[in-house]
Amino acid sequence: MTGFLFELSFWLAAPVWLLMIFAPTWGPTARVAASPWTVAPVLLVYLALAIPVFPELWTAVSSPDLDAFRDLTALADGAGALWAQVIAWDLLIGQWMYREGRRLGISPLLMGPLLVLTILLSPIGLLVFLGLRETTSRRRGR
Repeated sequence: MTGFLFELSFWLAAPVWLLMIFAPTWGPTARVAASPWTVAPVLLVYLALAIPVFPELWTAVSSPDLDAFRDLTALADGAGALWAQVIAWDLLIGQWMYREGRRLGISPLLMGPLLVLTILLSPIGLLVFLGLRETTSRRRGR
């Protein structure tokens, strides 16, 4: 069951990513991307995985320690819960990037690959976007 939930967390987020990347100017995409509720199904998967390992999870987050995180991720439900959390937060970051990109008039041809980068390596995608956002904002301000 853990393997199924692990994969499900991605597939629940995928439709939103697909809309933002492949249909960025379609009216419903903007409405979907504006909703924080898109992550709710992924967070339900998170809960299903986190509850069975809650003592280990609580230990890892209440007094952060590398060994406690290693112990948590050694458990299938623990690793799956962390993965679902990453998927949910990455989706929220991606939705914010999409909305900001649209607000600033950044081309969907640039935002699409940047959103793909964010799916795969969100910290790098976010950093690149923040730089692009700053550059675009300065140009618009002049």
